[in-house]
Amino acid sequence: MKILFFIDCLTSGGKERRLTELMKALSLIPEIKFELVIMSHDIHYEEIFDLNISIHYLIRKTKKDISAFYKLFKLCRTIKPDIIHCWDSMTAVYSVPICKILSISLINGLVADSPQKRNVFNNNWLRAKLTFPFSDYIIGNSKAGIEAYNAPAKKSHVIYNGFNFSRIKKTLDKSAIRKLVDIDTKFVIGMVASFSELKDFKTYFKAAQLILDSRTDVTFVAIGKNTDSILARSLIENKKIMHFRLLGVKSDVESYIDIMDVCVLSTFTEGISNSILEYMALGKPVVATSGGGTNEIIVNNKTGFLVEVSNHEDLADKIQQLLNHEILRSEMGNAGRKRIKEVFSIESMLDKYIRLYNGILPVQ
Repeated sequence: MKILFFIDCLTSGGKERRLTELMKALSLIPEIKFELVIMSHDIHYEEIFDLNISIHYLIRKTKKDISAFYKLFKLCRTIKPDIIHCWDSMTAVYSVPICKILSISLINGLVADSPQKRNVFNNNWLRAKLTFPFSDYIIGNSKAGIEAYNAPAKKSHVIYNGFNFSRIKKTLDKSAIRKLVDIDTKFVIGMVASFSELKDFKTYFKAAQLILDSRTDVTFVAIGKNTDSILARSLIENKKIMHFRLLGVKSDVESYIDIMDVCVLSTFTEGISNSILEYMALGKPVVATSGGGTNEIIVNNKTGFLVEVSNHEDLADKIQQLLNHEILRSEMGNAGRKRIKEVFSIESMLDKYIRLYNGILPVQ
């Protein structure tokens, strides 16, 4: 069996982490051969270079560079994959005609979120509608995502992200990380996400500043692309900025999560968040916005709290409850770690993908 994985980039992000972990696991299975096509030289997950696989760079001169179709066609003619597994909407568009012309099975993995705007002005939604009819299988990482995209039931499958617990065996010393980012408060609250229109840092920062009105024993951390931007900084009052650490992208994110007492994900829409998986795997209680795939990970009032969208008072209240009750933090953290091991393990994800791949190919 030969699979061609096709993704737009491997920057720090959810689907990028998911593909990286899948390739690392598949590299240990001799019966499955795979190669990677990527449409950017921007690679955050450098461990892929240790997998001894062929990596092909399909770089577009412009966003509408139609020569990319021909380049992909030539590549597929050469390596002859049994399956193309694309991981986002643009690679799905490029894959459809090639798969049809060359009779290659197509796994469409663009469903990685749970969109609120379901119309032609949402590029992912439009590309989903264009590519779903020509896909052999559609994979979503949440039930909410499959439903939001209205994917055809007969060809749609949910495969949850799998967390690889080996990632947290080498976390750095907590006191060293605290010293590195100059934190000496009793508590640390953190949110790991890119500073973008889909993530609600405004509500997180408002909740943080509300908490700081009544206590000063807390430092609030933000990790992710553009969290260290001027725009992010502008959401925080000058007199409270000393209680924030806006750190930008960090490669060893697990070590930073490990110093947190409570972990937050304030958002507008979400599939299965890798950040939440990381939080829970490290035994941290989570406070996150209700909706989408988040409700499939967090068991409300058991592994964490679900709060209303853009309700900073609700978010602040739940964080305060956890800060004030050490036993509750511990119980929720332990329950969260157990849930990740039982439902969101890398072994479970790998098993489901292998069964999917084997089911596509005809019996010899």
